[in-house]
Amino acid sequence: MDINFEYYKIFYYAAKYKSITKAAGVLKNNQPNVTRVIKLLESQLCCRLFIRGPRGIELTQEGKRLYEHVEIACQHLLGAQAEIRSGDTECKGIVEIGVTETALHLFLLQRLHGFHTAYPEIKIKIQNSATPAILKGLISGKTDFAVVTTPFMSSASLRCEKMMEFEEILVGGTEYAAAAKEGLKLEGLYRYSLIGLGCGTATYEFYKDLFAGRQTDFELDMEVAASDLMLPLIRNNLGIGFVAEPMARPFIRKGEILQIGLDISVPKREVQMVWDKGRGKSGAADALCKYLKRK
Repeated sequence: MDINFEYYKIFYYAAKYKSITKAAGVLKNNQPNVTRVIKLLESQLCCRLFIRGPRGIELTQEGKRLYEHVEIACQHLLGAQAEIRSGDTECKGIVEIGVTETALHLFLLQRLHGFHTAYPEIKIKIQNSATPAILKGLISGKTDFAVVTTPFMSSASLRCEKMMEFEEILVGGTEYAAAAKEGLKLEGLYRYSLIGLGCGTATYEFYKDLFAGRQTDFELDMEVAASDLMLPLIRNNLGIGFVAEPMARPFIRKGEILQIGLDISVPKREVQMVWDKGRGKSGAADALCKYLKRK
């Protein structure tokens, strides 16, 4: 079955904006024609793609499955089209990056300003999530590359390159002065309220394995969705937690949090750049990758 790409393009914009009217406006088309094309596409696919909702049109289950694939294809094709038309494939375009919270704060943020200054016409879209979700999005083609923290399960199709190394330290608020003075044993942390990233993150698995090596369970009393949420909780004496040393350092200097010594050395972790070896990068994505490597 040979379906015209324009049908998928019209479907993409209708699904993206959840509106026939908006899709027609973006495509510089008319509403009756957009509606006609969608009906033709539904006929050729033998399924219904949209239903009427309270706020416009909504995707059916079949429509959602189709959109997952069409979105990736359209974004790549439209991006390539924009680059070619610009006549400058390295200095214009859109880059989509998957980034974990820790990698964003430790590595990427401070480098993006310089890149944006050097390449002002390159647009950057950042998708922030846990490492497994980011790598899944990378493999499916939703992002150009990823910047994540170790450890993570890689695959033969991915290439990884270390960007930086960092260590995490145990810290607590000012009410944990006694613990900071005396130090703690890993097996004794269950007596304290432990704050950390929840199940499903690379950080959680890292500490789960670390604790298992000492035949003790890693149990969190307070789970957070992002690493930058930990420090406010710790500063307000809601518990203790493992935080990247560069992120904790300014607050330790101010005396707002205290480092707590442990009887075990926490292994260092890495921020790595990951990309799909079998998929070529756009000029814009390649420019950003090279810039990050140089820095």
